Amino acid sequence: MTDYQTWERRTPRQRIGRYILMLIVLVAAAVSWQLLQINYSYLGTAPTEFMDLINRMYPPNVGYTGEIISPMIETIHIAILGTALAVLMSIPVALIGAENTTPNRFTFVLGKFIISASRSVNVIIWALVFVIIFGSGALAGTLAIAVRSIGFCSKLIAEAIEEIDPGQVEAIQATGANSIEAAIYGIVPQVKPALIGVSTYRWDINVRASTIIGFVGAGGIGVELNTSINFFAWQQVLTILLAILIIVVFSEVVSAYLRRKVR
Repeated sequence: MTDYQTWERRTPRQRIGRYILMLIVLVAAAVSWQLLQINYSYLGTAPTEFMDLINRMYPPNVGYTGEIISPMIETIHIAILGTALAVLMSIPVALIGAENTTPNRFTFVLGKFIISASRSVNVIIWALVFVIIFGSGALAGTLAIAVRSIGFCSKLIAEAIEEIDPGQVEAIQATGANSIEAAIYGIVPQVKPALIGVSTYRWDINVRASTIIGFVGAGGIGVELNTSINFFAWQQVLTILLAILIIVVFSEVVSAYLRRKVR
């Protein structure tokens, strides 16, 4: 009679390690929940308060629609200009942040630092900074969107650059091309699909972000939303929320269409 050895995906030591890790995660979650000191008394009245808010918001103020057309257009413009600036600034950052195109170790670390610094700060914080510097308005919102997007775009573009075929770049350099020409004719064509895909995807994200930066005075439809909330004009709030929904759905459809065309 032949004895068959049972195959197991993980060793006993690995299974024990997984159990210990799961236990640590559960303990950490329990401790965090306890430290939050959540007031559970509001849970009982939350459904009533929610329905009361819905009743005050419905029906939407249709007559207010004409007043939010201009802020809606400004929101889209902020997203478009912010994304365009981000992509332009991301290209040099990606070139120094990619291991196969960075001139030296210092520039590589600098590129990674810019990528991390941009991504680590929320767009609302960037908006606050630029509102303090340039004052309220679309300029502060555009710059906030642009700076916040640099890290995202640069990271993905740098990863695409690291995956290019170096033979094409070497062939162009063999013809006597300088570094800039080699980048234009050897690198850009290879990363063009990724560049377009990243740009459209980030624009889709920035449309959503540009609807909320108005809460700190950075322009767009968020200014109108914040004002309506402060004046308890809940029917206007619902109108603005529906307008934001239309913008987001529109950006999602356009972004998906452009991404399909790139493939």
